[in-house]
Amino acid sequence: MSPAGETRRPRIGVTVSRRSAWRIFPLIRLNLALAGAKALRWIEEDEVDLGAVDGVVIGGGDDIAPTLYGGELRAEVVLDPARDRMEAAVIETARDRDLPVLGICRGAQMLNVVQGGSLHQDAFEVFTSRRYRTILPRRRVSVQPGTRLAEIAGTLPMKVNALHSQAVAHVGKGLRISARDEGGMPQALESTEGPWAIGVQWHPEHLLYARRQRRLFRALVSAARKGRENRP
Repeated sequence: MSPAGETRRPRIGVTVSRRSAWRIFPLIRLNLALAGAKALRWIEEDEVDLGAVDGVVIGGGDDIAPTLYGGELRAEVVLDPARDRMEAAVIETARDRDLPVLGICRGAQMLNVVQGGSLHQDAFEVFTSRRYRTILPRRRVSVQPGTRLAEIAGTLPMKVNALHSQAVAHVGKGLRISARDEGGMPQALESTEGPWAIGVQWHPEHLLYARRQRRLFRALVSAARKGRENRP
């Protein structure tokens, strides 16, 4: 590897919604910059080149089409089929290339669906968790000991924000739940085989002031850097 290659900041591809990219991407870009990486924005119609990046963030947004996991379509659900197709392809290709992936909210759910898992379309019909819709840290989450998430953020309960209504139902192949809230609802999952992958139901990009949340981005960038060094 050349000296230039050794010093180049890892490049992280970030998928975002066309409707919310203007406000979400700058936050994720800032978090990645503080972690030592450069962010590249991908939206539905963009040409995605996984060969140009060392890792991926799958951002939040609209619900995932239930047809992707055998669920029934509900009239009130807002969908983004073009983004579903793009992100499913990104995750599958990232896995084939051994690229690390951080999934945020919808991104965590997409990680699970791509691995053959399913979702509760309205998780609050299933769990006793309190319904929040805020970027403020209101939800209490417990991290499972012995998980990759525990290595990154520790096992002490943490307060996170909450904007989602869906949650993991059946866990996909090669994944495990790594955090739950007080009502038992899954709040994070991670890979147990294959490339580094973590998905969280909350939005760490809004919690820039929280050290444990910044560690998520640092862990992704560290995995991206190590993966780049190990590739021919």
